[in-house]
Amino acid sequence: MEMQFDALKRHFLSLSLFLSLGITGAWAQTTSPRLGILELKNAFEKYQELSIKDRRFTHADLQPLIQKHSVQFEVNPLGKSVLGKSISSLDWGSGETKVMLWSQMHGNESTATMSLFDLFNFLEGKGDKYEELRKLLKSQLQLKFIPMLNPDGADAFKRRNALDIDLNRDAISLISPEAVILKKARDDFEPEFGFNLHDQQIYYNVVNTPKQATISLLAPAYNEATDINDVRGRAMQTIASMNSLLQELIPGQVGKYDDAFEPRAFGDNIQKWGTSTILIESGGLVGDPEKQEVRKINFMLLLDALYTIATRGYTQYSTDQYFAIPDNGFQLMDLLIEEMQVPVNGTWYPIDLAIRRREIEGKAGYSFAGSVEDLGDMQIFFGLETLDATGLQYKEGKVYPTPFESVKELSVEKAMELLGQGYLAIQVKKDTAKAIHGLPLVVLKSATTYSGGWTTGAAPNFFLTKDGKYKYALVNGYLIDLDRIPKEKFRNRIY
Repeated sequence: MEMQFDALKRHFLSLSLFLSLGITGAWAQTTSPRLGILELKNAFEKYQELSIKDRRFTHADLQPLIQKHSVQFEVNPLGKSVLGKSISSLDWGSGETKVMLWSQMHGNESTATMSLFDLFNFLEGKGDKYEELRKLLKSQLQLKFIPMLNPDGADAFKRRNALDIDLNRDAISLISPEAVILKKARDDFEPEFGFNLHDQQIYYNVVNTPKQATISLLAPAYNEATDINDVRGRAMQTIASMNSLLQELIPGQVGKYDDAFEPRAFGDNIQKWGTSTILIESGGLVGDPEKQEVRKINFMLLLDALYTIATRGYTQYSTDQYFAIPDNGFQLMDLLIEEMQVPVNGTWYPIDLAIRRREIEGKAGYSFAGSVEDLGDMQIFFGLETLDATGLQYKEGKVYPTPFESVKELSVEKAMELLGQGYLAIQVKKDTAKAIHGLPLVVLKSATTYSGGWTTGAAPNFFLTKDGKYKYALVNGYLIDLDRIPKEKFRNRIY
């Protein structure tokens, strides 16, 4: 009931603001240009940039897209990266309120970049039901987009730039050319609002809950005391408005980032320099490894936020509503195994095991590497997957004695047969070490043994048995029920 009231309140608020602007037209007489959830989703489906299909794309991939938008956007070269790659802004709109949005300051944080190109397509559209909204945004706002600030990091899909500097800790010293570019762009443009667009680890949750923080927000502090002035207050009010939309999209999955002042950070300093700065961190969403759903949420959120700024709708929200957003936690694990039995010196002990699988970049593509993060009493953590292992015992696996020519000889079904016989690993003759494979097995090329165990830092490669029968396998931190063919798409590396 409360959610329905909030949605109704948003509708009447936007309608009154729209009418107060004096905008006319047949559509204006029947509804407001503020989009409902279904309309926002439909806008994304219509204007999604289809040439970008996953999180990994390069500077070169974006250049034809930037050129495509050079007719309706003003494309301005801002400078070059450490390795000489161009950094550009795309400018749109003729209004008095200036808004600057920058993405991929960290090269491997690309979700918002995808959504910006979706947004460019939307803003260039014409002749549809969104036309009044575009006219409103264009007349009220001047927008400056910097879609890829760290192209060198993006090409390597790593956080830092080619100097190995974290650009978000270079706002004062300005060692990196990319940092100089961002500072100059802000100083020359003097935006009233700024959007600092990032990705956060998938292990962030809404504190003390099992829900992922799919989106986290922050109005960064501008001093050690974390005071609130008019500039920061506007950012907080805007975030409160954004949260009202997000609670309709992803209820309970919005967190508030820690606002401890970081004197070297761009967000904190841009707030200090007089731009109301909003940090958006895109986290995880179950079943969305390439973050295409999170991309859609970003598009909807940014479009809605621009409308809120264009109409000054954020003034209807309070800083108290900002502070009511729950904090981020860092309590998620890929897998929690509860009460599994492990042997030490002839005695079995019940422990909880917490496992994370992190992405590893390589020449053959990315893979995952599982690791035991912690063990013992893990009740303060939450698993994206959880197994009650009461009565199950740890058991090491074996290496199949006869090498295979290649992983191509094995199907997932054959791999499951081997696991059921206690073989956790195979050897191959022809495949390349560090290549990626999709089998639920440890695959060895340059080694004859594999590492595995249940202690902290160990690779989670072992079995869980009951009454001597193999029930589950742990392969690189993936939990495999030996009674079921797995549906997961594995990205394991040959050792």
